[in-house]
Amino acid sequence: MAASTSNTPDDGAETGQGAPGAAPGAGTDAETGPGTGTEDGGRSGGASGAVERARLTAWVRGQVQGVGFRWFTRACALRIGGLVGFALNLGDGRVQVVAEGARADCEELLEWLRTGDTPGRVDGVTEIWDEPRGGYDGFAIR
Repeated sequence: MAASTSNTPDDGAETGQGAPGAAPGAGTDAETGPGTGTEDGGRSGGASGAVERARLTAWVRGQVQGVGFRWFTRACALRIGGLVGFALNLGDGRVQVVAEGARADCEELLEWLRTGDTPGRVDGVTEIWDEPRGGYDGFAIR
């Protein structure tokens, strides 16, 4: 149908998100084509043009158990959209939150954990960032 030399705006539209921001002809050659796993990270445009995927693990300290904190965390993740992971009560009184998705969405969740209208009382949040591992189906309360 479309030759590999075509630079029409529809090139790469079937690769999913962000095709309008892709470089002309992106997604049409063997190195960046569909199915290679580089549709998001291989785009030109620098950090502001690419969708960076991340894994956030956060440990929330304070009065965060027995107050609905995990439920509200899940609700916030679902409101943000595009996040998968879980919220888990730990034996030492903290809540562990693991979220995978677009880094900007993970950062929004982290900001809510730190300063949002959370139930209970948050005394502090410690986080680490990593590459997504996958394996989650939705956002769960554990």
